Amino acid sequence: MVSSCNLDHSLDDVKKKLADQRPFLIPALAEKCSQYLTAAQNQNDLNELFHLLKKYDLASDEEREIRNQKLVSFFHK
Repeated sequence: MVSSCNLDHSLDDVKKKLADQRPFLIPALAEKCSQYLTAAQNQNDLNELFHLLKKYDLASDEEREIRNQKLVSFFHK
């Protein structure tokens, strides 16, 4: 499950996390993340995206599917 934390993650933090997790993401979702991060985003969205990407590579197939669905929803807000 995606945990919440009280830390604010910078745009650079999220971009680095995306770069780390890109090999494990569905290519279309990785591309959506990259495109999303080219524009200025609010802090809550950056934090949410960071936590969806965090430890994605270690997540079970079931957890990855849940995160994939959350990512799709995230990009269609």
